[in-house]
Amino acid sequence: MKFKALIILIFIYFFNFSFSQNHSVARKWNEVLLQSIRNDLARPTVHARNLFHISAAMYDAWSVFNNNSDTYFLNKNHNGTDIPYVKTKFLGDLKKNQEKAISYAAYRLLVHRYEISPGYKKSKIIIDSLFKKLGYNKNFKSLDYQSGDPAALGNYIAKKIIDYSWNDGSNEKYFYTNLFYEPINKPLILKNPGIKNLTDPNRWQPLAFEKFIDQSGNELAGSVPEFLGPEWGQVFPFSLDKKNLKIMKRDGYKYPIYFDPGTPPQFTNSEKKLNPEYSWNHSFVSIWGSHLDPNDGVFWDISPNNIGNQNINYSNLKIETLNKKYNRKNGGDNSSGHRLNPITKLPYQKQIVPRGDYTRVIAEFWADGPDSETPPGHWFTILNYVSYHNLFKRKFEGIGMPMDTLEWDVKAYFLLGGAMHDAAIAAWGLKGYYDYIRPISAIRYMAQNGQSSDSNLDNYNSFGIELIDGYIELVKKEDPLSGKNGENIGKIKVYSWRGHKYINDPKKDYAGVGWILAENWFPYQRPTFVTPNFSGYVSGHSTYSRAAAEVLTLLTGSAFFPGGLGEFKAKKNKFLVFEKGPTQDIKIQWATYRDASNQCSLSRIWGGIHPPVDDLPGRIIGEKIGINAYNYGKKYFYSKN
Repeated sequence: MKFKALIILIFIYFFNFSFSQNHSVARKWNEVLLQSIRNDLARPTVHARNLFHISAAMYDAWSVFNNNSDTYFLNKNHNGTDIPYVKTKFLGDLKKNQEKAISYAAYRLLVHRYEISPGYKKSKIIIDSLFKKLGYNKNFKSLDYQSGDPAALGNYIAKKIIDYSWNDGSNEKYFYTNLFYEPINKPLILKNPGIKNLTDPNRWQPLAFEKFIDQSGNELAGSVPEFLGPEWGQVFPFSLDKKNLKIMKRDGYKYPIYFDPGTPPQFTNSEKKLNPEYSWNHSFVSIWGSHLDPNDGVFWDISPNNIGNQNINYSNLKIETLNKKYNRKNGGDNSSGHRLNPITKLPYQKQIVPRGDYTRVIAEFWADGPDSETPPGHWFTILNYVSYHNLFKRKFEGIGMPMDTLEWDVKAYFLLGGAMHDAAIAAWGLKGYYDYIRPISAIRYMAQNGQSSDSNLDNYNSFGIELIDGYIELVKKEDPLSGKNGENIGKIKVYSWRGHKYINDPKKDYAGVGWILAENWFPYQRPTFVTPNFSGYVSGHSTYSRAAAEVLTLLTGSAFFPGGLGEFKAKKNKFLVFEKGPTQDIKIQWATYRDASNQCSLSRIWGGIHPPVDDLPGRIIGEKIGINAYNYGKKYFYSKN
């Protein structure tokens, strides 16, 4: 299993379910939740919802005993559902009552939400183990909190959240299956070169595998995984405002979408020719695939001295100007780095490494698989690192007196959980409505049509891919790719990552970069996974990550990680799963939370998953969601009296 599965960031302490004494009970249950996610299917929408509901349950269980804060679910009406609560006197120690109520609420919700997980047996052992270690009785199921028993309060909170969310638009009662969405394109059969059955090159195409294994390492029944969550825009939100909502119709069904960024580049333009923006975006992905060779002689300083501190004016961003935000030929963005660490007042130490090691490591690190907590959970691991860093003081927004660990954790989880939940609703609402194509289908389709650059050259077609010297060219007569009988002459070739046919043993081999037929192009992903089973626009990673970065920045009162530096170490020839590598130890480093978020976004282009047009709109939406969710959620931290 991947090294990342054992140590998720250097941020996280080894997780053997014997917790540090300074971990709050909320942190302990959050760790159990993260492990339950890793044992489940890779479904980030579902896990974002679970992270929010369980965090909100723990917050309410804490808030009942705190006169200076207000509850979120209890004694409130959300989306037309009342959850009554009668003020009750609980005898005994306040902190012990809080911990007991939190534990019963978390326990009941965890068991309910993950009992259909393929790894439920493993998760249930962990869930029961912590509950027992804390000294609680899982057979106590009373909901009569007015008796003064905090355990009954925890049970009551969990039961009411389960009832509330049973009809929240997620379709939990039918295992989150789609009720009306149907793909317009037939599946791309991956064992064959090229592409067939693409009816509409603007729409998502399912993939047909001989064996499909999701990002959490689960082999799923059937060879064509269905679109995950195209109707998720209907789910009850946390802070999303109706003023940012549109109800769109397609194929006879309604799609609620928030923060609509507009239609992504379509295949043809007004002149009924290949749209240059469509070609630029998807060709961009194959070009960045040429950056995945650690032995190409290109070295980068990957420290915060050189990477990070990107300044983008999101308010004036247009899809047509995306080419100014990325370096298409050499990779990366236009970030300037940080001159000094603002905490130490010293320059960041340079870290010169092969570009191909850096790009491969971040592509796998941020992919969140296998055995992963998926993107929303990944940011909870980062939050946990920050909250328990020895240089961090738990001051709300960086001011005032430090909070105790329990108060900090329940409030931080509540805010981040709400933001991740809203990010899932917004991103997947757009994914469902726009149903946009992924690079593997777009690149193969354009290349199969031919080339649209020069009518005097072979294989000209106005709907073909645009040629780019050194990256996208025609196969000529003397070309090694021409074939035994010249059958490939005139076809399109790309200079990119060569794919899994060049890897016999991932522990010993790496594919490298070279010229391959475009009909054989693959993203830098597992051959049993290839591309997530949902559409691309907008990027979920970009939306989640930017929302989380905004929450952490506001919550901590600083844009910077504790000490001005966060990092993760990928060990030489131990970290990568898709192929051998990296060739040396690599430290992924970030000065700020936004730097980490931006790196996550870029990693998905190097991973062959998203073109730029999926990325930046996701960041813009994520920024709005993170700020809105934070400001909405923190209102509950003030007195209900």
